[in-house]
Amino acid sequence: MAPCAQTGSGRLSRGLLLLWALLGTGLCHTGTEVEGFGQDARTSPPVPMFNWTAQLVEETYTNITQKCWEFFVDLMKNVTVSELCEWKVISRPYSFLQTCLETWADHLHYGYPNALAERYIFQSHHRYFHNCTLEHQVYFDPPEDVLLAMIIAPICLIPFLVTLVIWRSKDGKAQP
Repeated sequence: MAPCAQTGSGRLSRGLLLLWALLGTGLCHTGTEVEGFGQDARTSPPVPMFNWTAQLVEETYTNITQKCWEFFVDLMKNVTVSELCEWKVISRPYSFLQTCLETWADHLHYGYPNALAERYIFQSHHRYFHNCTLEHQVYFDPPEDVLLAMIIAPICLIPFLVTLVIWRSKDGKAQP
């Protein structure tokens, strides 16, 4: 494994840190020997992505989504109860969860949206955002009879107005 590279601030890059958080593996193994993928009795060659079975892909995606959820829960621990409904505060953890679920599904060719991702999204809403209400009035569609009247009235009125214009223009006298 390559040595750990540090950025100017002394931290690992965000991409490597994210990968580490999602997969739950260590990035730097100091003091350990790294063995290759030799064909001996203890190891087997890595399995290419395109040979994965559907069951293995589903199992992998299930494990990764669990890591996404755990990281989301960890991020939400920093949000106070009074801030739970403020989009400026929760957008980063919520967007991370959604992006994590979508990116890994895409990477594994699992398909998105899927039932597992929807379960975690619904779980986040039920656990953290169930008491959030909208500050402005929510508008709903009008009742069906009112909607029908609003659609039919102009349809019936247009032919009447066209007929009136044609009838008035047949008079033949020039209008001043």
